[in-house]
Amino acid sequence: MIIAIGSTNPVKVTAVTTHISRLWPEAQVVPVAVPSGVSAMPLSDAETITGAQNRARAARAALNADLGIGLEGGVHQEPFGLVLQGWVAIAASDGRTSLGGCARLPLPEHIARRVQDGEELGHVMDDVMGDHNTKQKGGAVGALTNHLVVRGEAFATAVAYALAPFVSPHLYDAVNF
Repeated sequence: MIIAIGSTNPVKVTAVTTHISRLWPEAQVVPVAVPSGVSAMPLSDAETITGAQNRARAARAALNADLGIGLEGGVHQEPFGLVLQGWVAIAASDGRTSLGGCARLPLPEHIARRVQDGEELGHVMDDVMGDHNTKQKGGAVGALTNHLVVRGEAFATAVAYALAPFVSPHLYDAVNF
């Protein structure tokens, strides 16, 4: 079994391999750089989902893999403020697809304002934290929760949710979201 991950970001790769190694230890998991087809800072659930789906399909096609998995982080405006969110999409060679979402975390107003003004959240967090490449470490979620939850864990949970229809197909009528 070949599973293509639509990213070479080590946090995203680990989020996928965490579960794949438990489910299918014989699977070959291959990260591949593919475009999301959306902006660098997705500003809605719809845009973030589209990015994850694009990455899943492109990764699967690039390697002719059995499964393509795309992970995309973004933000979404809720009535109470801007929230950090993420989506994972899976595209199977037989046409089945699925989605899984990360939990939502409200962003502090001073960070939300900068994102709404056009800055990418990763760059804002690097500036606020005085660090470099935060998104390949604990991410914004790690910084904001003081590492109670880190980016990889948030994505790993979403990967498990997206895998649910593939590992428990008898509980799902149709697997296409």
